[in-house]
Amino acid sequence: MSDVSAGGRLVDGYDLVIFDLDGVLYLVDRPIETAVAAVGRLHAEGKPLAYATNNASRRADEVAALLVGMGLDVRPEEVLTSAAAAAELLSQRFPPDSPVLVVGAEALRIEVREVGLRPVSRLEDEPVAVVQGYGPQVGWADLAEAALAVRAGADWFVTNTDRTLPTPRGPVPGNGSLVAAVRTALARDPDVVVGKPEPALFTAAARRHGAARPLAVGDRLDTDIEGAVRAGMESLLVLTGVAAPVDLLHAAPSARPDFVAGDLGGLFDPARVARLTAEPDGAAAGGWRVTADGDRTVLDGDGTSLAALAALCAASWSGVPVDDLEAGADPARKALGELGLLG
Repeated sequence: MSDVSAGGRLVDGYDLVIFDLDGVLYLVDRPIETAVAAVGRLHAEGKPLAYATNNASRRADEVAALLVGMGLDVRPEEVLTSAAAAAELLSQRFPPDSPVLVVGAEALRIEVREVGLRPVSRLEDEPVAVVQGYGPQVGWADLAEAALAVRAGADWFVTNTDRTLPTPRGPVPGNGSLVAAVRTALARDPDVVVGKPEPALFTAAARRHGAARPLAVGDRLDTDIEGAVRAGMESLLVLTGVAAPVDLLHAAPSARPDFVAGDLGGLFDPARVARLTAEPDGAAAGGWRVTADGDRTVLDGDGTSLAALAALCAASWSGVPVDDLEAGADPARKALGELGLLG
């Protein structure tokens, strides 16, 4: 475990860093500048890296090519997709050449074929399993075949359950929305969900690299961080994507990261990352103090806004109400403003 409080670099405490993609390395279609620098630095230092994505519509080499095109130094062998992980799980459960009904993009069909199974598309092919992933061309007929096959006894594997996908025009329905249609028709849940927040992607990445102390890095509490918790891994939340400080204050125990940073610079600079704790003592640390007096919760002291966030998390996670925060003085008012928590 890295001791950032003693001035050590966070990244030095781990033998593998597992990155989420959108919100950590890039936003929709634009690279995050600090992420480009961080990935290049980690490669230069020889740190093993992995990229775990719920996206099942691209293969690892396609994902790597996309990231390289953004200026990121990413190699195909470092990328693990939910499509590849689902295919691997299917190959462990069923003998070679078993028919598997594939609902999703061509990338998912290729992954299934490459592990020695036979992709099919109809109930009449007598599939032993259905694997469902996102594909922009998936339609009613595909979902109908999936429902019929599962009802006939096929196991139902799902690459991921993300309800939406980010686009430049705003969120659109993701694989979770398509899975919900089949779930409604069948009145049952899938047998296996591979993608985050399930732990399979994280454990597969650690197994591939032989890592004993991996660090998971993400921007979403409900997928990246919860998945890391389920996998028994420590995690870093970066505030470059979905999760905001207010979300962190109210995070459930199953989705609480061990560290928070504004961006990936926190991997290297102890001043840019904060350790999080649910211990009440943490509410009076880093130059800050959080106190509750009836309905009033007051932040006072001085220090960085990141340290203030850590103190507020300690207070909230140990039971102090933080819905109506007050600043005890100007430094606290400034910190709350920077965190988007003022009034």
